[in-house]
Amino acid sequence: MPIVEPSNYRAPWWMPGGHLQTIAPALWRKPRTVTTERERLELEDGDFLDLDWRREGRDKLAILSHGLEGSSRALYIQAMADALWQEDWDVLAWNCRSCSGEMNRLPRFYHSGVSDDLKQVVGHALAVHPAQQVDLVGFSLGGNLTLKLLGELGADLPVRLHRAVTFSVPCDLAASSRRLETWLNRKLYMRRFIQPLLKKVEKKRIAHPGMPDVDPRLSLETFKQFDDRFTAPLHGFRDAEDYWEQSSSLPLLSEIRLPTLLVQAANDPFLAGGCYPYAEARESENFCLEVTHGGGHIGFGSPWHHRNWAESRVLEFLGS
Repeated sequence: MPIVEPSNYRAPWWMPGGHLQTIAPALWRKPRTVTTERERLELEDGDFLDLDWRREGRDKLAILSHGLEGSSRALYIQAMADALWQEDWDVLAWNCRSCSGEMNRLPRFYHSGVSDDLKQVVGHALAVHPAQQVDLVGFSLGGNLTLKLLGELGADLPVRLHRAVTFSVPCDLAASSRRLETWLNRKLYMRRFIQPLLKKVEKKRIAHPGMPDVDPRLSLETFKQFDDRFTAPLHGFRDAEDYWEQSSSLPLLSEIRLPTLLVQAANDPFLAGGCYPYAEARESENFCLEVTHGGGHIGFGSPWHHRNWAESRVLEFLGS
């Protein structure tokens, strides 16, 4: 599919720069909670996923995937759910393992490459919901899961899957992780991610003796340090580099056979390198890339707009 050039998104004039465009919507946006019906999906490995629905048996269903240390109740998820619901989609917002407010059962939890969990959510939704059009929308980590799953499926797609849209995706995990190691990014964002992840690891260590403990003498300030010590050994990877390589959606973009849009902001403070896959989009019949001048990381609008540009863009792409 073509690269969208130029994008029509324009950031508010009073919100200059990627950091402000990232932080302001995350702090001040106040969407209503739309997906209020909770269902627990029991998994074959003995674990569970919590799913939050808003449904009336409509002919269209959107499945929403959140970002790192987000949840189905994240502001950007509920704002998107509201926009879709108002335009006649039923909505399913799912929680990665350990993100629903209750710790999952197994020593593993979630990471940027667990597309198998999303696959089970999609399979369950297709089994229990009558919609003939099922669309996927993913943000950041959830966007990487979405793109990775679609690449893995290739042409073996359920016939009711229609389209997909993803935003602010670290599809090159190594490049994104290194970008977040810069001094300002560590100060603004890394503590917000690392501290809750460490608390989860400590809870799991208590429940599952033998896991790596959270050594208070260690200063874990980067994803490489965290992924080397916890993510990789807990999930069967050799080290952080191996985890990033195997979990990035970038190498799978050429295999996508579903009409799919990836929207990245040029000033996203989380993204670098292969997170802007121009070559892959130019060579694909199904994968489309749109790089906006502004928007930050999952920003794309004023925190006081009822419907921001990202929600309007999803409705436009899914309805085209």
